Amino acid sequence: MLVVDDDPTVAEVVAGYLERAGFGVDRVADGPAALARAAVRRPDLVVLDLMLPGMDGLEVCRRLRAEGPVPVIMLTARGDEEDRILGLEVGADDYVTKPFSPRELVLRVTSVLRRSRAAAAREPVPETLRAGALRAEPAAHRAAKNGTELALTVREFDLLVFFLRHPGRAFGREELMREVWGWDFGDLSTVTVHVRRLRAKIEDDPARPRLIQTVWGVGYRLEAGGEPEGGSPGDPAGDPGGERVGGPWTGGSGIGGPGTDNPRTADGSGIGGSGADDPRTGSSGTGDPRSADPGTAAPRTGVPRTTAPGPLVPRPPTPTPTPAPTSAPAPASAPTPAPAPRLPRPDPEV
Repeated sequence: MLVVDDDPTVAEVVAGYLERAGFGVDRVADGPAALARAAVRRPDLVVLDLMLPGMDGLEVCRRLRAEGPVPVIMLTARGDEEDRILGLEVGADDYVTKPFSPRELVLRVTSVLRRSRAAAAREPVPETLRAGALRAEPAAHRAAKNGTELALTVREFDLLVFFLRHPGRAFGREELMREVWGWDFGDLSTVTVHVRRLRAKIEDDPARPRLIQTVWGVGYRLEAGGEPEGGSPGDPAGDPGGERVGGPWTGGSGIGGPGTDNPRTADGSGIGGSGADDPRTGSSGTGDPRSADPGTAAPRTGVPRTTAPGPLVPRPPTPTPTPAPTSAPAPASAPTPAPAPRLPRPDPEV
């Protein structure tokens, strides 16, 4: 407590009662001393006499309140209504007319402190949201990047604040429309357009965003550290709910689909117009994917596969194989001699 009164008797009595009530008390006798003491140590409450030498209590109260909120109870011998109203208008929280009861003054001090502390507890602390170089103050409706204030529309600011309050979490476009716009249904391209515009104002390179990442098949996610997970330079900006643009399966920036190169052709030209690189080669889409040298076409045998349907070409006739020449006849073998005639056996002797 700070008691400011040029009457030593009054100051001593007031300080004594406050000390017996459990408060710590400082005493000064004039306005400049009160301002100097308050600058060194901010008091919880000031008991201030209105009639002070040099600088009156009204001016002291006005300067104290200009430095910040501090409860003030005025003490005065003036009982006029105009004086009481003037004291309350310059910022006094209560008004006590001399002579007064010291016990009543202690009760008034306790009541004013209770009200001021309750009001301070109800007053919300200003919220400041940060992510990397971004800073947003929802209460002041102000956003800045690297200290430079951003010119955001109301909806862009609301979208940025929502992302900053939920870093690292992916949100679908339907959920963003419900939470930020307050709509249960509507054109989802509205969300896509606002995300694109917001990226143009907060990203270093909107084409390769680092803060607001596209989560394919889901929606969008704010990277709190300003870097995507793994330290990659960011996914190409695109619509997570539409066609894949520059997806991981192609080496180019075209729309993935039937326009990719045909890896079965020798020249790598493919079918379609996108000309995306063959994912199975390390080259720019030319060359045989099975060759060791990327970009060099390997020779092939047989009829090459055509790249587009055309008229049927008759198969050439199969040539009749020429019979192998007959070998020379083997030389005739010598004739086999005829067997000798069998002679009749002689009759046995009798």
